[in-house]
Amino acid sequence: MQTIGYAAHQSNTPLKPYHFERRELRDEDVSIEILYCGVCHSDLHTANNDWGGTQYPIVPGHEIVGRVTDVGNNVSKYKVGDSVAVGCMVDSCLECDQCHLGEEQYCREGMVGTYSGKDRVTGESTKGGYSKHIVVREEFVLRVPENLDLAKCAPILCAGVTTYSPLRTWHVGPGSRVAVVGLGGLGHMAIKIAVAMGAHVTAISRSAEKEAEALEYGARHLLISKDQKAMAAHANQFDLIINTVPVKHDFTPYLPLLDIDGTQVLVGQVGEMAESNSVPLLLGRRRVAGSLIGGIKQTQEILDFCSLHNILPKVEVINMDEINDAFERLKEGDLSHRYVIDMSSLTI
Repeated sequence: MQTIGYAAHQSNTPLKPYHFERRELRDEDVSIEILYCGVCHSDLHTANNDWGGTQYPIVPGHEIVGRVTDVGNNVSKYKVGDSVAVGCMVDSCLECDQCHLGEEQYCREGMVGTYSGKDRVTGESTKGGYSKHIVVREEFVLRVPENLDLAKCAPILCAGVTTYSPLRTWHVGPGSRVAVVGLGGLGHMAIKIAVAMGAHVTAISRSAEKEAEALEYGARHLLISKDQKAMAAHANQFDLIINTVPVKHDFTPYLPLLDIDGTQVLVGQVGEMAESNSVPLLLGRRRVAGSLIGGIKQTQEILDFCSLHNILPKVEVINMDEINDAFERLKEGDLSHRYVIDMSSLTI
């Protein structure tokens, strides 16, 4: 299938229109017309080759919402016209223990990323959602609940499940004391989801500028990380800290905020970490953990959870030709919403 997208051709050049072929429909595949695609910090990092290994041209995008246009002979869950979504993965071995547990992101053979992954049949590099069409194996296609706004729900596929998964893993529920570091695309979703779970949520930011937004999302109050007295006053106050900061930073100052057996989960930063200090870990039997997106089961769960609790990300809808400006804004940081590309603005 001939289609068009926007691709980066080098690490230091803007994204530009790119014509390419999507694979022919296999028996287990669903063909999707992409209506909206969210813009993730990972898209920027991959396009810029910040993590190394990017194979150009690269078409980013793993927060995809669209409509089914065709299905393979063995597809049973979806039909033409269905509203569907695709997140950060498009395939895995489906046979290992992690895949059987619904944790395909930890597939023993390696999950296939929606972009910059390796197709398990052809070996070709996968291309993502900054395009008009995509073909995905049925098991990695998700159902979009009818009451979710298609123009706003795309970031649930990454920002939503990335924060939902650790909240579930660490059993957050009524009365849980949760702090969220960072109020960007991931952070604001973490607050909304944790609040809907019944948690007492505190937002942590470097300044008071985002206090009104934090309260709007449901946080009880804002803790300013540069205020040493305030930080000291909140020692031992939290069971779980979701750290969404997407760049290299020192996470040590947040450790004393955890109660005994508390955990700080890193979900934003990928790559080299700043040096830390083991003292607050030892003194409180505290932990630092990581969490990678979520499996297909949890991704469907968070779509349904957001539908039930009327949770939508804060988004700004842009045209496809505005993507390079959006990337520049992401580089500047402190973006308190998620960009979503309206793919009707991209014409073949």
